[in-house]
Amino acid sequence: MEQKKGRRVILFPLPFQGHINPTLELANILHSKGFSIAIIYTNFNSLNPSTLNPHFTYHSIPVDFTENEASIKDPTLQLSVLNAKCVEPFRECLAGLLSDDVNSKDPIACLISDPIFDFTRSVAESFKLPRIVLRTGGAASFAVYAAFPLLKDKGYLPIPDSRLEEPVTELSPIKVKDLPRMPDCDPEDFYRLITNMANEPKASHGLIFNTFEDLEGQALAALRREYYPNIPIFSLGPFHKCGPTTSSSSTSLQSQDQSCISWLNTQAPKSVAYVSFGSLAEINQAQFLEVAWGLANSGQPFLWVIRPGLVQESDWLKMLPNGFLEALKERAHVVKWAPQKEVLAHPAVGAFWTHCGWNSTLESICEGVPMICTPCFSDQMVDARFVSDVWKVGLQLEHGIERGEVERTIRRLMVEKEGEEIKERALKLMEKANLSLKEGGSSYQSLDGLVNHILSL
Repeated sequence: MEQKKGRRVILFPLPFQGHINPTLELANILHSKGFSIAIIYTNFNSLNPSTLNPHFTYHSIPVDFTENEASIKDPTLQLSVLNAKCVEPFRECLAGLLSDDVNSKDPIACLISDPIFDFTRSVAESFKLPRIVLRTGGAASFAVYAAFPLLKDKGYLPIPDSRLEEPVTELSPIKVKDLPRMPDCDPEDFYRLITNMANEPKASHGLIFNTFEDLEGQALAALRREYYPNIPIFSLGPFHKCGPTTSSSSTSLQSQDQSCISWLNTQAPKSVAYVSFGSLAEINQAQFLEVAWGLANSGQPFLWVIRPGLVQESDWLKMLPNGFLEALKERAHVVKWAPQKEVLAHPAVGAFWTHCGWNSTLESICEGVPMICTPCFSDQMVDARFVSDVWKVGLQLEHGIERGEVERTIRRLMVEKEGEEIKERALKLMEKANLSLKEGGSSYQSLDGLVNHILSL
């Protein structure tokens, strides 16, 4: 498509894997619609432009963490430090791009940034540059975030340990234990972070979600009606199925082990349980062993991602019992990191045991793969509740990780009749995802709306 003159878009991803991937996928989508793309990124968790779309321009800003800052356990404090460190380098970078813009045939239309990067609002306003907010999580979890003041007034926050199994009547089917929280941080600090993030779209020129109407229509309607009635909301996901992809393009911050694809090629259709808890989640050593024995005792082949740092205070495979993998022979394959989209699309994969981060959840839905849910923090609990109780395309380990429960859950999903019904629903939801992207589908129309909106800014 011929480039639309006067339409360049700047995107600034939050430098964590779960935020980088959808931001760069959105950039690919907009580029396919004729926009030229500039990506601003930080030295912290730095991108490698040589592995990314060669048609974009990339602008690194000097934001490094000291050793002490990098070791901060409190996520709210780490994000606060990141926000403070980004302000001036971002301002200088944006000023440079806008000054280059004066004589350009391709003026900058807008900035697209993450709502956690709250400083981008004042910087963009100082340059009179329109800003659109990209929320990289789901709409249902964002509706819960937007309701935090209400939840506090009703006594649900801080989360009362004595009421964990109670339903949150204002947010059915959410239970008190599903409300977002973060380990290692003060509940008041987390509350401030979330309410600030939820307020950011109100001062923006629009809000983008990586989702589709058939999946989260109710939550999107509530966001449009109750929380953000004055800005347009665009639901044009699943991003990774929407834009063009190239096999050479990789947004992963970690090296992907392709050996797992060769191993999957040797397995029977729908026989493998794929296990990955994402790029940030941690489990303790006792839980790690319960995962290992539950997988072994299930009788199913499994592909297990054991990321360095997954198990607290432990080296990579040293926690596995002696001879564990050898005894399983060809029934188990372990890697440090996997090409997840490729894995989930593989015909041998029959279930995905996941932490229910939004990207993982959406990728599983798009391939019709049923899920086993072990949410760890933040929006993952809401995502898991929707997987198990609303879309009914998975089962949740409701009472922690215990080998007997792991074994039973894997077998329920992959061997028993209950699993067949879940698989049927997962395939129907996959079809709805595909239809949303086709001409006339909700995401197709929403993308057209976003393109026209950017052109009108």
